[in-house]
Amino acid sequence: MKISEKIAILIGAVLFVIFVTGLAWSISTGLAGFARSIPFWVIVIFCIFLLFYDSYKAIKK
Repeated sequence: MKISEKIAILIGAVLFVIFVTGLAWSISTGLAGFARSIPFWVIVIFCIFLLFYDSYKAIKK
């Protein structure tokens, strides 16, 4: 795997984490409130974990 592909994976992962975290933050501070948005936070954290795991496997190849 070329270094440019590794950099693209890292940039994509960072942008995804920023977007999804901002989305979860806006849901938590908005109408839903924190207590009702906890399931969404769990899903977001799980998806971020899967993203990092898959990115790590792709970079290691």
